[in-house]
Amino acid sequence: MQRMLSNPSFPRLTETVLQVTAPATRVSGEPGAMRYVQRGCAAPVAGGELRQRIVDVAAQEWGWFGFNVDDLHGQTPPPRTRSNANNNRPRIFLPLDASEVAQVAPTIGGYWSAIPGSDWIWARQNEAWQQDGLAGRWRDPWSAAFISWVLCESGVSEQRQFERAIAHHTYIDQAIKARDRKDSAALYWAYEPGEQVVNPGDLLCSGLRPVYETLAERRTQLGVGARTHCDIVVEVNDSKQQILTIGGNVRSSVRMKVFPASSEARAALAPLPTSRYIFAHLKLQTPTAASDALRLSPTLQHVSCQQPPLPNSLTTASISLSAAPSC
Repeated sequence: MQRMLSNPSFPRLTETVLQVTAPATRVSGEPGAMRYVQRGCAAPVAGGELRQRIVDVAAQEWGWFGFNVDDLHGQTPPPRTRSNANNNRPRIFLPLDASEVAQVAPTIGGYWSAIPGSDWIWARQNEAWQQDGLAGRWRDPWSAAFISWVLCESGVSEQRQFERAIAHHTYIDQAIKARDRKDSAALYWAYEPGEQVVNPGDLLCSGLRPVYETLAERRTQLGVGARTHCDIVVEVNDSKQQILTIGGNVRSSVRMKVFPASSEARAALAPLPTSRYIFAHLKLQTPTAASDALRLSPTLQHVSCQQPPLPNSLTTASISLSAAPSC
């Protein structure tokens, strides 16, 4: 397992620049005795602004964790068996750096606080720290908590709009049902990859146990627990045939993924299979955002003022900052 903060952290912006309340302010106490002190969500934003807001919030967390990038070009999915027997093998997790766990614990606690009824899961994490210390793995994956907090901090508080939950499959199923029922209250509707145009603010989802290749496969298992993962789309680059996403608990960090993509034999650009299949495209039911929404985010607009300049990871993701303000 990689270190969580492998690149220097970019400080979160002041609220006068980007009005986001740092997740760490939602908890208090030390690891092992942490508790929630704030559970609410930000005020709603206009529908046409929601996509950019989601990208802005996610980009700031990505910067705080060090702008790490995983380029998925050249990866191929493992052979799949219908029984998914290969996915039942125990996974090996190397120890984490205790000092870094202490550094990020309030932030991840803030992510968990955005999920209604999540006190029990944070109690389990406190217990794990008490028993095993800070170098042990996270007791429960926090990737769905990250997505839930981003939506909450973007002004989405109603569960009927987006069901903030401890597991991704909860809101994946909500999006599938929303499309079937033409539910106008739900913010996301589910599509097969390539069925609809991908836009910043959308979600791309994969499955590990079981492995799903298509949305239709999940449709037969609605309501059944599954190990899934979703990332937030932050940029779609048709000319480079790639899609950029940001997600949480990716190698114990908030990281960007660079997906190779293609529109061949599809109605729209879709991510190609990498180490996992993207089986679901959750499309946000609001007006589209600018294709360069990531570059327009306050974090990316201000990072070029840093000395030394951008980390190499941004070059890996083909991110340029020509629109950045003067420092």
